[in-house]
Amino acid sequence: MAAQATAQPITLEFSAAARQTAEIRVSHESYRLPVSPYRDGGMEEIQAEGPVVTRAWRVAAPGMTTLQLLAPLRDQLASAGFTVLFECADRACGGFDFRFNAEILPEPEMHVDLGDFRYVAARRETQGGPEYAALVVSRSAEAGFVQLTLVGQAAAVPELTVATKSPDAAGIALPAPRGALAEVLAAEGRATLEDLRFATGSSALESKRFESLDSLSAFLKADPSRRVTLVGHTDATGSLEANIALSRKRAQAVADLLVSVYGVAPEQVAAEGVGYLAPRARNDTAEGRALNRRVEAVLVTE
Repeated sequence: MAAQATAQPITLEFSAAARQTAEIRVSHESYRLPVSPYRDGGMEEIQAEGPVVTRAWRVAAPGMTTLQLLAPLRDQLASAGFTVLFECADRACGGFDFRFNAEILPEPEMHVDLGDFRYVAARRETQGGPEYAALVVSRSAEAGFVQLTLVGQAAAVPELTVATKSPDAAGIALPAPRGALAEVLAAEGRATLEDLRFATGSSALESKRFESLDSLSAFLKADPSRRVTLVGHTDATGSLEANIALSRKRAQAVADLLVSVYGVAPEQVAAEGVGYLAPRARNDTAEGRALNRRVEAVLVTE
């Protein structure tokens, strides 16, 4: 690739509302850029040197796949002159080993589902030397997560412009980044179980193991006197009566799972449902409705 005269500013355009959750700048550092899967105890890396900036965003993109999140961002890097050196997805990357040996931000700034994440390493040439980009994309049940690391003169450019092409983005209220569920529950008295996934119109959970329920069950079993009420919420599609019934069934499904799979004492959990009476986002967009479909744990004091 022909050398560019100067490092060009980069613009990222997200397909939905995006809120930055982290920014870390280092004036000069050696950065390990993975360019192969993790296997046989290691992975190939480029030791990139120069200014380094790492940013992460939470994107209101319920229903979008990680490939749908990644593809336009990868294309935008290509438009800025970057060439892909290496690309992989979850298991092909090396799963757990890749995630924890790559330089990826921890929760809550950057959430990585070990079974559903994608990674791209790219480079562009300039008169000032090579510049590198590392892009990581993953998702939870209700949001997408993006981390971009730039190394070289591109990282020294003060501003990276972020835009959205979603006309509904301004109307979406994103949940704030959270710490460990047990810590949030103890501090605030309530916590949303963000990683629960229900089939549309169903109270059946799509999996039996969830990180949020691991944390909640440990919190409850650590002190048998603790009690929580699981509160189901829905979007505003359909009648209030039907949504209250559905939200209660979903909360009860979570309670049953805590007892039958996670070993929580039945007397420590109760289930209620409020339908669409307590939204956290607008119900006139698909993104907002997805954010409103949730189950929360509320700490009960006696």
